[in-house]
Amino acid sequence: MNFIAVDADPVARDALCQCLAQAAPGCHYAAAGCAADTLAFAADCPPDAVFLDPKLPDMDGIQLADMLLKQYPGLHIIFVTAYAEYAIPAFALHAAGYVLKPADPARLKQELTFLYRKRVKIQTFGGFEVFVDGKLLTFHRAKAKELLACLVDRHGAGLTTREACSLLWEDGVYHTARKNYFQTIVRSLRTTLEQAGVAEILVKAHNQIAVRPELLDCDSYRLLDGDPQAVKNYRHNYLPGYSWAEFSAGHLEHIYFSAE
Repeated sequence: MNFIAVDADPVARDALCQCLAQAAPGCHYAAAGCAADTLAFAADCPPDAVFLDPKLPDMDGIQLADMLLKQYPGLHIIFVTAYAEYAIPAFALHAAGYVLKPADPARLKQELTFLYRKRVKIQTFGGFEVFVDGKLLTFHRAKAKELLACLVDRHGAGLTTREACSLLWEDGVYHTARKNYFQTIVRSLRTTLEQAGVAEILVKAHNQIAVRPELLDCDSYRLLDGDPQAVKNYRHNYLPGYSWAEFSAGHLEHIYFSAE
């Protein structure tokens, strides 16, 4: 996702950028100290969210937020300020969030989680599909789609390259050519998610790859949480076609019958 961090104070602005980098690894962000720079950055690369301190030198921040929302209807404005009195006018603009300074990565992550939950929906019952903003996500490679299904099945636990290869290719062969092809699959998946503006649901570090389950609205996750509607929607059809999902399917069966 593309973010703009807006604060007239350079120290606070740098701190906000550092918090964003920790809250959303892999995000792209610009740092602006005034309304003019913010508008210029937005025109150059339309943002998904703007983290905005309303006290700016060249324009009232509430006015800037109003301008941005009119120019970019899908934009999320999250106010980051030391002054609680901005809350009422902020929410009158239908701001996506309001964070009191000092901001911290956990608080910003919470705000981003709220935004992502409205955007990324995962279907595991009756076949694996991903929807972003209600639109079906198309994958360039079938193995990239299966890899994401594997990661969703792991519920945030990391997969090493060797482990992922053993799931995606059941012949048990692990060699340099396959390892290299797996990296191609990972790049394809990343590209697909980046193009959809949801790259932050994927985390890769220390030879492991995982999803961030807190950013996903997933039917099987809801079933595990005991959601009555998810239990009702379950038809004993968890990730059909993927043999590696059989263990999790058995666990879901246990949850389902326990909930009846």
